[in-house]
Amino acid sequence: MAGTGAPHAAIAGAIEPDGAPRIAVLDMLRGVAILGILFMNVNDMGGSITASESDVRHLGWTSADQIAWLVRQVLADGTARCLLEMLFGAGMLILTDRIARSGEARWGVLRRYGWRNLILWAFGMAHMFLLMWPGDILHTYAVAAMVACCFRALPARLLLTIGLAMTALNLVGGTIGIIYTQASNAKQPMLERKAAAHERLSTAETRMLADMRKAASARDQAKAERKAAIVAEDAYGRGSPAQWVRGQWAMNLQRLGPMELGSIWEAASVMLIGAALFKLGILQGRRRRRVYLGIMAVGWIGGGGLRLAAALAMMRFDGQPHIGWATYEGARILMTLGHVGAINLLAGSRLMRPFVAAGRTALTLYVVQTLLVSWLIFSPLGLGLYGRFGWAEMMILSVAVDLFLLLGANLYLRHFRMAPVEWAWRSLVERRRLPFRHVVPARHGAVLA
Repeated sequence: MAGTGAPHAAIAGAIEPDGAPRIAVLDMLRGVAILGILFMNVNDMGGSITASESDVRHLGWTSADQIAWLVRQVLADGTARCLLEMLFGAGMLILTDRIARSGEARWGVLRRYGWRNLILWAFGMAHMFLLMWPGDILHTYAVAAMVACCFRALPARLLLTIGLAMTALNLVGGTIGIIYTQASNAKQPMLERKAAAHERLSTAETRMLADMRKAASARDQAKAERKAAIVAEDAYGRGSPAQWVRGQWAMNLQRLGPMELGSIWEAASVMLIGAALFKLGILQGRRRRRVYLGIMAVGWIGGGGLRLAAALAMMRFDGQPHIGWATYEGARILMTLGHVGAINLLAGSRLMRPFVAAGRTALTLYVVQTLLVSWLIFSPLGLGLYGRFGWAEMMILSVAVDLFLLLGANLYLRHFRMAPVEWAWRSLVERRRLPFRHVVPARHGAVLA
């Protein structure tokens, strides 16, 4: 891209056996994302999932743990997932455009892309119920991608507008929650004093007090249920293999409940944003360096500031509403965009080159993370170290595992064309056995290894 001032050339890195093109910088982004997601999953593998969401102190709260949690919360919380969602949006455009160029009509494109995502959904179900990982994202992304696909032909600005409008629900809902909770916290003590003094309450005040008491009772009940869930998760995490399997199955079924709709909504909205960024040439490095510098600065400063404020408020553990209720999703997207800017700026460096291999083997690495960390290290089926690591130790473990996987991915692709999970998925999608190993030169011509 000479003369554009772009930080690097956004060119296809390779062609897969099924004809799918590779874009090197997208693989790089995907590699960073799939390795980064372990920092968000390790605590759910090595400790109570409920505690991770409601009482992080339960997983360890030494000074080192507090620093590790705070850094993770500001820099990493949800950003790897967000980056993968953006890349799914970009991938949706690449794949559907390739199908359309083959001569398929609109419904043919949706049918073939739908088949691809149906297989991915099945892989996600296997990840959950065979490998016992309640935090699987594949099944969610498979459904969300079909939602996003309905909008694929829209121009970039409209895709961006729809995606941001969907994410704005978090801002609106969170703001309403903050205002209502603060008003209740201020109003209820006054009404309780009037009721205790047998002062006459108006009809509106009587109804308001009843609603507040009901809401407080529901919060107390939910808090008690969370505590009971933490105890139950710790019990099966430290129990027998059979108890662990039953507990993970129960958690899987819970995760497939109403909260799944929220996950699909989140993923679809960010996929639309990712599709818009791809159409604008931002994800794949086709803009000038100053554009990425601006994206990085705005993302890290704006998103980082909002996330730091929310994290510090959470560390008070007073149950009071805080800025994160309203800004979580917006700050998550901003911080992720900051990462996109930084990675694109560094994309031409030797430092980032190994992440291309991680991106090309992302599905396999995702599954191997489950096998290594959840099964081998923490579960009763392996070393049984559940509950033994605090936040700082879990972050160190994640770095060590990721370095091992990064090295493994680069060594693997020296000999093989596709990683095992990718090969199985794409072979099923294509309904044929795709080539697995590289074609290597022989003394008299070339043979398939």
